[in-house]
Amino acid sequence: METQTNVAPADLEIKSLGGTGYKLRDWLTSYPFLLVAIDPYTAESSWILDSAVRIFDHFSPADIRVGFVCTAEEAGCKEFLGPLAERYMTIGDPDRNIVTSFGLQRLPGLVHVRADGYLQTADGWDPKTWSSITDWVATILAWSKLSLGVAGEPSPYNGSPVEG
Repeated sequence: METQTNVAPADLEIKSLGGTGYKLRDWLTSYPFLLVAIDPYTAESSWILDSAVRIFDHFSPADIRVGFVCTAEEAGCKEFLGPLAERYMTIGDPDRNIVTSFGLQRLPGLVHVRADGYLQTADGWDPKTWSSITDWVATILAWSKLSLGVAGEPSPYNGSPVEG
């Protein structure tokens, strides 16, 4: 698996659970995004939650917004994520408009969106591919790097298709 690069649409509407929707360009005025995109209706996305939490906890103190893009309505996001939906920013994406706008083909996926809208994405779970993105994020934020693919984390897998 490899990372993909692209530019996110600046006028993409993003709304966190219980929050107000804003254009992507408005979200990015303060901090870039580091997001884990998940499908709550597949086992593949449940396997990555602990790794996502490790990534978020590592980068949360840095100047970056971390969180989930969950391909469900608000109630489905909360049911799947439980307390994680309150602990981390969670964006509901029931129509999959956000994940497809980011260019993801398979979930789970990792997405880094810089302030200029430049995207780095990884489809499925591959610790080496995800590490290439988190290493880049650590470099640009002058932050420590995070080891992925450690004992207890799942083996690489392709994930489930974004489009059925």
